[in-house]
Amino acid sequence: MTDTPTDLHRRRLLQAGAFAGALAALPAAFAAAPRTSVARVAGGRVGGAIEDGVHVFRGVRYGADTAPRRFMPAAPAPAWRGVHDALAYGASAPQRGGEGPGSEDCLFLNVWTPGLRDGARRPILVYIHGGAFSTGSGSDPLYDGGPLCRRGDVVVVTVNHRLNAFGYLALRDLGGPALAQSGNVGQLDLVQALQWVAAHAAEFGGDAGNVTLFGQSGGGAKIATLMAMPSAHGLFHRAWTMSGQQVTAAGPRAADQRARLYLDALGVAPADVERLRTLPMQALLDAQRVRDPSRVEDSSLYFGPVVDTVTLPRHPFWPDAPPQSAQIPMVIGNTRDETRAFLGHDADNFSLDWEALPAKLRTQQFVDLDPAVVIAEYRRLYPDYTPSEVFFAATTAGRSWRGAVEELEVRAAQGHNTWAYQLDWYPHGGERMRAFHTLDIPLVFGTIDRAGSRTGEDARARDMAAAMQGALLAFARSGNPNHAGLTHWAPYSLARRETMVFDTPSRLEDDPRGGERRLYRQAPFVQRGTQ
Repeated sequence: MTDTPTDLHRRRLLQAGAFAGALAALPAAFAAAPRTSVARVAGGRVGGAIEDGVHVFRGVRYGADTAPRRFMPAAPAPAWRGVHDALAYGASAPQRGGEGPGSEDCLFLNVWTPGLRDGARRPILVYIHGGAFSTGSGSDPLYDGGPLCRRGDVVVVTVNHRLNAFGYLALRDLGGPALAQSGNVGQLDLVQALQWVAAHAAEFGGDAGNVTLFGQSGGGAKIATLMAMPSAHGLFHRAWTMSGQQVTAAGPRAADQRARLYLDALGVAPADVERLRTLPMQALLDAQRVRDPSRVEDSSLYFGPVVDTVTLPRHPFWPDAPPQSAQIPMVIGNTRDETRAFLGHDADNFSLDWEALPAKLRTQQFVDLDPAVVIAEYRRLYPDYTPSEVFFAATTAGRSWRGAVEELEVRAAQGHNTWAYQLDWYPHGGERMRAFHTLDIPLVFGTIDRAGSRTGEDARARDMAAAMQGALLAFARSGNPNHAGLTHWAPYSLARRETMVFDTPSRLEDDPRGGERRLYRQAPFVQRGTQ
């Protein structure tokens, strides 16, 4: 789900409770731990810790402070003397919300590995966080790479990069040549991080020739975009996306329109665009509150990747899948009840009647289809659904799931190395929220016992985590997600549209939501925020 910040609702629910407390306590706890593991990287030596048999390095620089090169590709990390502590997470990127305000000195990554310099050539899994293109970091407790690392004998990396206007403000047509890539510098940070991973794979016991990207929501959208970026070609070899798609990116007209709205909010004339390089960070964050022209409801200005003809020469998954990534095996997944994560906090949405439903759908399904047509078809497909169940199903289908289908269809037309999944499972007592957006994060990481997880920790949750972790680890090793703990998972094809439904028990289904897929094919798909 890329048009709404990935886990915004989850963070709001937890910010005043255990999640915020645990996150605030992490740096102090790690800073107090002694250095027990030392690695050599390009800039010098870093000292990490050993936690339950895993070498952990947090807050490792992969690039320099971006403030001196605001809106420009980042410089390499500077060299240092001695051993830098790598015990605490680095600063998040500038952003509004629970992880803000952040810092422009934000190019940090975190590494978990079973061994250093041991020649083991382990698969490397690099996780790209969600939060659309506007918020988030690689230091959420749910992204702890330790459980995956121990279970699968793999190297796990999480990463921070520039976001929102700092990473995706298109100034190519307003500024000089130095700002020509400004609309995609957040993506270029990820390329720089992947170059760092390749250069240091052997030091951390990994295989530079076997790098899997995985990401949820905005993280999946960033991966889809990287698949169409020439500078990212060859830096990763598998892709696993969770509720995150990027079919189209912003064209130069749409990106320039938003840039001008943003300048106006800042009180900066287009001819004075260089002033943006020296304005206070907080001013640049505050100005993002301006309403986006593509959104009906109140929302902040959209920032995301831009088809600038150089860094991103084409739309990621339109009109076809990116040819440069045709040989990269890919998993595309979603959760069955995505929108309950951010529409489920409104109690009124659980007591809708048929009279109120059309107006609700008109503003929340994000597809320009007559609500009456949508409602009639859902009542035909699912005659037992209540108005509220139609509302959550239709908003999920009209928002993110539709993008997943678009990507699956063009990938299937390109080859036979793409797998689809849908998470239907949800914990006991979770009937209200069901399989909501972000539920699969702790399942694939194996962090169901961490702050922020809402899976529970019972045997059902452990079994589902084992099934999903096992699939991810098998995929990272071989490019195929099948493993002994899961029924056979066939690749997605246009003939059958095979989809693994993760549930109790899990099962392979052909075109499990075919009626909904056909309904939404009546309207062209354009990624929200890119028009």
